This record gives sequence, structure tokens and C-alpha cells, in this order.
Amino acid sequence: MAKFKVTAGKSTHDSLEPMRTHFPKNSVVFAEGDLGLAMYVIESGEVEIRKHLAGEERVLATLGKGDFFGEMCMLEEDSPRSATVVAIDDVDAVMIDQSAFTFILKHNPEIAIRMMRKLVVRLRQTTHLLEDAVGHKVDLEDSGITDAPAVPPDPNARLVEIDSGIVFPLADRKETTVGRIDPVTGIHPEVDLTPVDGKRSISRRHARIRRDEDGSYAVIEDVGTMNGTFVNGVRLVAGRAFPVVAGDSVVFGTIKCRFEIDADKG
Repeated sequence: MAKFKVTAGKSTHDSLEPMRTHFPKNSVVFAEGDLGLAMYVIESGEVEIRKHLAGEERVLATLGKGDFFGEMCMLEEDSPRSATVVAIDDVDAVMIDQSAFTFILKHNPEIAIRMMRKLVVRLRQTTHLLEDAVGHKVDLEDSGITDAPAVPPDPNARLVEIDSGIVFPLADRKETTVGRIDPVTGIHPEVDLTPVDGKRSISRRHARIRRDEDGSYAVIEDVGTMNGTFVNGVRLVAGRAFPVVAGDSVVFGTIKCRFEIDADKG
């Protein structure tokens, strides 16, 4: 299993104070389908990773000291948990949210490599489980896994690139992804800034713009973004929502935009 060490320190630009938590024996750390908000590193004790497959709950893995779990929500915020985690002993763990995760990656890139290796192993194991369930080999390229259908544009909210005047409508849903097209995965952000990003200063998945139920909006920089996101000159902290209103300046990397929203919707 992939392992790493978190060193305690103050929560500043140069150090990190980990958030420790305890789970009693036989308690559920989180359940399959729960909203993912943090990942965990085990300091003591063991947990089981369980998942419902073919009508029964299976144990996928047993993790111990130094192992980490729940990391998918660091890469895809607001995603549901893909499995249930149960403490089979008294467990002490370090809880890491997106801001702490960004700090760790910047100061210890080895963590990213270890996580990628773990994800490769997980994909291989999932493929084997899928093949066992269907009774034959599975070609993921032909498995029916495709991009989500195109989302219609929001007629009331948009980004306008300052230099060119090009209008980029937001998606007509709760969240709009902002970035560049990824030719390797074929994933398209709802706001694709490729045409105005000649310097390639923005990440494939750079940020998200969230529309809340009360009609307000916020910008959230994604984890791993290299060149930053700024609202009215203030650099955002990855994973933390920053409110925006009509007329605000929003800069993704070096791409300067103006946030616009119709007055009757603001």
C-alpha cells in the first residue's frame, strides 16, 4: 500500500499543523455514497475498505499505519465516496482537507507520485473485479465510459476575456469548470479558455464557478493549479470558495476576465 509521513508544524506558508482525529473500533469512518470532504492518513490501528458488489459487501483492502485513503475527493471535490471505510481497531488518523493537501503537494511532490501509483493499482483491481462480474475481459476504451453530455449554456452568467472581448457563457447548472481542453483524456471544461491561452498559463482543470441556491456565485481554484487564480487581485486558496459579483475581475493564470451576470439574477 502507498504510504507517506505527515510532519507536524504550524499552519503557515512554510509548515503544516495536521488535524488529528480518532475513530473507535467498529465505527464507520465514512460510507459509500457520502460526500467526500477530506482524506486520511492512518497513524495507528487498521481500517477495512468495503464495497457492495453483486449484491454483497466485499472487503477490498485492509489498511494500517502510514496508509492513506479517501484521496479521490482531493482530486474531484464534492464527489461521493466510492466505498465504505470501517475502523476494525481503535484508529488515530490525520485528516487532510484540500488546502492542507495543496500545501503537502507543493512541499513534497513525492506524495503526488505515490498517489498516482496507488490510483493505477486501484484501476487495475477495479478492472479485474469488473471482469469477474461480467465474465470476460473488459476493454476500457470500449466500455461505454465517455464524457458527460454537453451542458447547455447559462444565458444569464458569463466570463468575458478582457483583451479579446470573447464571451464564455457559464454552464446552466450548479458548477462550471474552467480550464483547457485535455486532448489525452478528451475531457472538455465547460469554459474552455484554450483560444485565449497562448502562453498555456492555465491548468487543464483550473477552477470552478459555483452557483448557489440563493443566486450568488463563487470561484473555487482546483488543487494542483500552478499559476493561480485571482479575484480583484486577491489570490485564491485552492479548494476554498471566494464570492464573486457582477463586474469583478477574475484572472486564471494570465487570462484576465470580467464576471458578468444579468441584473435580475444577481
